[in-house]
Amino acid sequence: MRYVLTLTAAASLALASCSHADRQNPLIAESFGTPYEIPPFEEITYDDYLPAIELGIAQQQAAVDSIVNNPEAPTFENTVLALDNSSDLLTRTTLIFSALDEADNTPELMALSDKIYPMLSAHSDAIYMNDGLFQRVKTIYDNIDSLDLGIPEKRMIADLYRTFARNGALLSDTDKQKLKEINANLTDYYNVFNKNLLAATNAFEIVVDDESRLAGLPASSIAVAAEEAADRGYGEEKWVFTLHAPSRLPLLQYAEDRDLREQMYKGYTTLASSGDTDNRPVINDILKARSQKARLLGFPDYAAYMTDNVMAKTPEAAENLLMQLWTPALKRVGEEVAEMQAIVDRDGGNFKIEPWDYYYYAEKVRQDKYDFSEDATRPYFHVDSVRNGIFMLANKLYGITATELPDAPKYHPDVKVYDLRDADGSHIATFFTDYFTRATKRQGAWMSNFSLEYVDENGNSVRPIVYNVGNFSRPTADQPSLLSLDEVTTMFHEFGHGLHGMLTNARYKGQSGTSVDRDFVELPSQIHEHWAFEREFLPLYAHHYQTGEVIPDSLVNKMEAASTHRAGFDMAERVSAALLDLAYGHVNPAEGETIDIEGFENEVGTRLNLPKELTYRYRSPYFKHIFGSDGYASGYYTYMWAEVLDCDGYELFKEKGIFDPETAASFRHNVLEPGGSEDPMTLYVRFRGHEPQVGAVLRKYGLD
Repeated sequence: MRYVLTLTAAASLALASCSHADRQNPLIAESFGTPYEIPPFEEITYDDYLPAIELGIAQQQAAVDSIVNNPEAPTFENTVLALDNSSDLLTRTTLIFSALDEADNTPELMALSDKIYPMLSAHSDAIYMNDGLFQRVKTIYDNIDSLDLGIPEKRMIADLYRTFARNGALLSDTDKQKLKEINANLTDYYNVFNKNLLAATNAFEIVVDDESRLAGLPASSIAVAAEEAADRGYGEEKWVFTLHAPSRLPLLQYAEDRDLREQMYKGYTTLASSGDTDNRPVINDILKARSQKARLLGFPDYAAYMTDNVMAKTPEAAENLLMQLWTPALKRVGEEVAEMQAIVDRDGGNFKIEPWDYYYYAEKVRQDKYDFSEDATRPYFHVDSVRNGIFMLANKLYGITATELPDAPKYHPDVKVYDLRDADGSHIATFFTDYFTRATKRQGAWMSNFSLEYVDENGNSVRPIVYNVGNFSRPTADQPSLLSLDEVTTMFHEFGHGLHGMLTNARYKGQSGTSVDRDFVELPSQIHEHWAFEREFLPLYAHHYQTGEVIPDSLVNKMEAASTHRAGFDMAERVSAALLDLAYGHVNPAEGETIDIEGFENEVGTRLNLPKELTYRYRSPYFKHIFGSDGYASGYYTYMWAEVLDCDGYELFKEKGIFDPETAASFRHNVLEPGGSEDPMTLYVRFRGHEPQVGAVLRKYGLD
């Protein structure tokens, strides 16, 4: 269904979209004219985004007006489906802009985000608080049981009604205005948090000018630090370490210089906590606004609001699951610390283990107990070899092949683009990878889309464009990017998200790919991690970057023996962060009250009996998952919730064979393809045969 703007508005916006009289804004072209409709990044300028988004907003508003003013009785087709199809230009442009805003956040994009995100927030409010539109949706929802519709259509109606209600459609006009103001403020606060975090991350550096202080560090880490120093103008015989994970983690894990480890640890755990980039004031603003929003919408607190429409249903259900993992993890941490302290005492260290010692002495324990160090594995996990590995996994499980498109448009030289095809040769998706750190990229790793999958009005499946972003070490002049075991896991994890986005066969855009309950979305990503280090699979991709030698069995034996090493720390670090997040969701600050952020963290830690030797995986000022947006707010627990699903589900593969075609086909058909078109527990049980059981997680980590 197409909608036409009034001639005046369309002409005005069309003119605005041209920076020169003879140049058409590529973002508003009906077709990009590129293979698979890849965005023509080289042609898009900063001046193109705002006009395209303004035009997209105007087009969708015109579509909404047409739906509301339709004299026919509300139906799925003329209301729900029409709304799903109402934002093609806006969605396309927003997906492109937000992708670059995260992965290549230049000053120009930063300035644009100050304008664009508030516009998008206000536009969303205008739609979901449009009473005329809501009444049509409500009429359909109230009669849903009498409608001759399929499960996806009925789920779409119910989800849309719930979305309207959660966005204020049932509020009075006065309260709607209050909610609009809260949403606008939250958009601004998230923007401030993210800017502060990026600036603080880029501002921090440790400059080492004494080579002896580098003792213990892998040669690859030293080489990267030397290049970083040169790039920053420090010259030769200097080494610079940053807070990016490929720089930070090897230093904490291997540096013999305890003061250096302490400097890095304290730099990281005080990130964005002082000066102009202090995020604690804006966190207070976020907490107050979220509390106001939840109570305005009839919920006791923000945690109740955020868990209401996902699998958990209540924060108590999430907390109950987390505590089942916390207790055995805490016990294991005590055992791990005792093992580390024994090494300190044996070596005459004369100190008690501190948080900045944990990674270092955990590595010592691993070497002592298992004769294993990641120094031995890194040469077998060249970034390109691991990328080949994820494609091999897709081929063995689902019959998919990947072919690089070297001439495809790219938004950065680091990017690689691939054509993914099914076993029958048909095009499945276009896939981007962007793996290396840079100053304009936010920390972490993620997956998203440049375009969505759906079935068009002619019954054709429109295939998606998906991307994975990481922050791995850049290649140096004489060595490629060699990944740690955690980084290998990350690549498989994000590719699992990618497969969810690429293999989807949902009929409707709003149910495509990863548009599922937040505590279900991590199942596809986390289950694909399990294959990364399987003995049966490793020889296919883990090859020495210099010799091509397959990773030897002797090394695989050591990896397997050490697979549950530091399991207590890893689990406790994640679970404590999830419990901290949920605790923030229960906060309802009084008028004028200021939350002591550090004090609140300590209070939660005391309740949990958090060991002094570790801290939360993310401390509040850099907990981007929960304060950089509302995506994982009161929802960080979903990683552990989904881990129950993925561990339980993978046990079926172990039982049937890790490449069993029937099991893989069932997972693809029942989990990856449906998107959000059915209830997630129904999909899981259809694949697994029973509801998930927490014991599988405990068995995986040896915590049972």
